This record gives sequence, structure tokens and C-alpha cells, in this order.
Amino acid sequence: MTQQTQQTQQTTLFDRTRLGGLELPSRLVMAPLTRNRAGADGVPGDLMATYYAQRASAGLIIAEAATPNAVGRTYPHIPGIHTAAQVAGWRRVTDAVHAAGGRMYLQLQHGGRVGHPDTSGHVPLAPSAVRFPEPLHTPGGLRDAVAPREMTEEDIRSTVADFANAARSAVEAGFAGVEVHSANGHLLHQFLARNTNRRTDGWGGSVEGRIRFTVEVVRAVAEAVGPDRVGVRISPGLGVNGIEEGDTAAIYPALVGALAQLGPVYLHQVYADPASPLFDAIRRAWPGTLIANPALTREEVAADGGMRAGERLLAAGADLIALGRGFLANPDLVERLRTGAPLNAVRPEFLMYVQGAEGYTDYPALDASGIRAAAPAAAGPRGGRRPAAV
Repeated sequence: MTQQTQQTQQTTLFDRTRLGGLELPSRLVMAPLTRNRAGADGVPGDLMATYYAQRASAGLIIAEAATPNAVGRTYPHIPGIHTAAQVAGWRRVTDAVHAAGGRMYLQLQHGGRVGHPDTSGHVPLAPSAVRFPEPLHTPGGLRDAVAPREMTEEDIRSTVADFANAARSAVEAGFAGVEVHSANGHLLHQFLARNTNRRTDGWGGSVEGRIRFTVEVVRAVAEAVGPDRVGVRISPGLGVNGIEEGDTAAIYPALVGALAQLGPVYLHQVYADPASPLFDAIRRAWPGTLIANPALTREEVAADGGMRAGERLLAAGADLIALGRGFLANPDLVERLRTGAPLNAVRPEFLMYVQGAEGYTDYPALDASGIRAAAPAAAGPRGGRRPAAV
């Protein structure tokens, strides 16, 4: 019997539940969101440890994307999980979260064509040599994308191995598990989509060929750390980062069915819509825990952090609800939603491509009376370069 069939109409966002070997105090998950606060070498520092520890009351934290190798790096100050220093930095983060009572997974992401030599030191790799259509943030500012190099069979096999090694390193760093990122226009999603995967070999063409890379990465990661420590993120139909899947309704049932045979502990659907036939099809096809991340307007985030949208997804069969910006601005989001306390407003100018504590660790929590307390002290410098748009 799946978790879906066990749910009753009385299930709420604040119920305790289980995820593999983890006991979760609620069904509210902090979604992974890139914040660009790691060091220039991809090493997480004390500021990141403070940020995540402040949010340890989430049912589960899925930490922001970390790259499994150097060529997979997307933007400046993105964390990695492929050097000893990066593993040690993440260990400081997980130690801080565990000390605050939290639970934590790490998302593994390879950018594929979403990368630049000025950032990574490498020409990007991708399923096909299809250039990213927009300028990219680099240490020297916005730069036009370069044409990626089409991955050889050796590139593919070594990248699969890098994901497995990154998963082992994440467990060594204290994470309870990892989330394989096959969404949002990054490398695995590029293999799924027709406009970025123009291959005619066994890694492209048919639906079976285009899902193969994601399946092989998840297989290798599950063999490395155990399927009960592995989640997978998908974003059916989401056209970010220049993606045009072309056959969304065909590719995702095939992908979900193939992944189900590998037994990952959860599937995480981005921008899930409870009224969508595809959401219903994925829920029926997926035998395990389904995390749903709702698409939210700024007004919905300001009004309730996504609580009502999450409740609708829970009623439609999701098991856990992942929220992003609500957790960014409210380190104690679960308690605020539970009690109906007011929410901090998101400051979008500090979301990405900036450095320092401002708009990161200086969002206040509630004090015992339910009033916004002063922002906690945070390590690291304040301020930094602001993005042109978020």
C-alpha cells in the first residue's frame, strides 16, 4: 500500500510522517533554491551554516544544488561536492542543522549547457552542441553563452560516475540523502528534451533513449548510497532555461515508470498542479513518496507562503509539500503557518548573484510572544552585487 492510499481526509501539512529512515515533524519541505553564497571555490562557509540552521524546523531541508564535478558548475559562488574542502564545508552545514534538530538532503545538479568557461574553467558539456539562448552570469558579469561540446560515450559514463561519487561524498558530509536534479533545464533535463537532445545514438531519439541518462544516473546513485537515500526532481512541461520537451505527456510516464523500478525514496515534482491530468498520472504511477512543489504567484507567497496551494496538492495525493520563497524569508515558516502569524516579505533583490548576509540570514524569526524578533547575528560580510532581475 502506498502512502497515497494511506492518507485520509484529515491529513494536514503539520502531521508527522516518515521518509525512508527519517522521522519528519511535518510534511513541509524547504525546497532547494540557489543562493550564490558559497566561496569562489564552491566551499560552503559559516554563513551558509547559519542560514540552514535557522531553517532547521522544516520537516526536511533539501539543500541547494551542488555540482558533482567542475565542468557542471553553473554560476559563480555555487557550492560543489567534488573536493575534500567542499565536503568539509558541507559537514559544517549539516552539523549546524543537526544541532538545531533538523534533517537534510543535498540536491546534485550538473548544469550541462547552463555554464560558462569564465565560471568553471571548462567548455560546457551537453547532450548536443546546442547553445544556451541567453547571457549567463559569470565572475566578470553577464557573458554570452558558448556552444557546449556534445558529450561522448566516455563523457556520459564518467559523468554518471561523478554523480555516484558525489552522493557518497554527501553522505560522508552528513546528509541523510541526495536529490538527483533532472529538472529546470539542467543537464539531465537537457537529455529529456527534444530541442536540446538531438542525438541519434542510444542516448537520444526515442523516449527510451532520452530518459536513459536520468535513469542511469539514478541507478548509479542508488547503488552508491542505497535507494532509501535517493530522491529525484522532475519538472514536466517547465520551459525554463530554454527547454522545449516536445512530448511531455509521453516522456514522463515512461520516466516515472523506469525510476519506480529503481526504488528511490521520493519523487519531487516542480510546479505541480493538482488539476493537471499529468499530475494525476504521475501520482498513480509513482508507488512511493511524492513531494509536490506548487507554482506560486508573488501574491500567494506574500499571503500565506504557499500554504493553501500546498493543502490542495496534499488533498490531490501529494505526500510532502516543498515551498521555496516562503522559507527564504521566514526561517520559522512552519510555526508561522501553524499559528497564522504574519510573514516576512521576500526581498527579491537579494535572492541570487549577491554575497553576504543581507537578504539571507537577517530575516527575523518570531519571539515567544509571536512578534518578529530582531534578526539573528550572522557571520560574513553584508551586501554585494545585486542582480538585474530575479
